[in-house]
Amino acid sequence: MARHWSELPEGERRTLVAMAAVQVALAGAAWTDLALRPGEFVRGRKRWWALAILVNFAGPIAYFRWGRKA
Repeated sequence: MARHWSELPEGERRTLVAMAAVQVALAGAAWTDLALRPGEFVRGRKRWWALAILVNFAGPIAYFRWGRKA
């Protein structure tokens, strides 16, 4: 059952805010790296990676793990 923000205990609120901050930081770092990295140093198309980064946690981590060439 869905709960409203005001119904969540303080600990759960802090956890959700922390997770959201990590997600935004990861996505921002991945998009910045993707934008500044030349296309020949990216595995696959940059557009697809930009979309993949939207996927919570998994997208940015996948980009940093498999999307960049050395």
